[in-house]
Amino acid sequence: MFIELIATFAIGIATGALVFATAQLSGGRLPRYAAPAAAGIAMIAYAIWSEYSWAARTADTLPEGVEVIAEVSESKLWKPWTHAVPQVTRFVALDRAGVRINPEAPGVLLADIYLFARWSPPARVTQFVDCANSALAEVSEAALADLSQAAWRPAPEHDPLMEALCTS
Repeated sequence: MFIELIATFAIGIATGALVFATAQLSGGRLPRYAAPAAAGIAMIAYAIWSEYSWAARTADTLPEGVEVIAEVSESKLWKPWTHAVPQVTRFVALDRAGVRINPEAPGVLLADIYLFARWSPPARVTQFVDCANSALAEVSEAALADLSQAAWRPAPEHDPLMEALCTS
């Protein structure tokens, strides 16, 4: 967040300086407010670009074998442009390369999913996925030792994790 704030100010200063230099070279044909107005517009444009490109930039840094399976787009009252084009503020990534199968329960998969949210550190959640019964369960020490101890719940219809792992 701090680096983005510095980048926003740097964009504003650079744009203001460029417009100021252009005004000086043009013999003062630009109005006096051109440099600060251009700096402000550039800072707002950079902030909007940064917010909208966050999800794609973050997804591009994921290691091989980790793929985005769901995105959450939101509109905010204080960001009126998000009502026209909602902004991706959260996404879920599946570590497909790390999916494991329990030899004692071959129909049950063990998968790591990563939850990403703007301005929050990522969180890792490990899930049991039972494709045959369309069920999910959080992993716990007891469930790892004995799968019957898992708190299974029915997977919602069109669950991205179920679709990613069970429809192949």
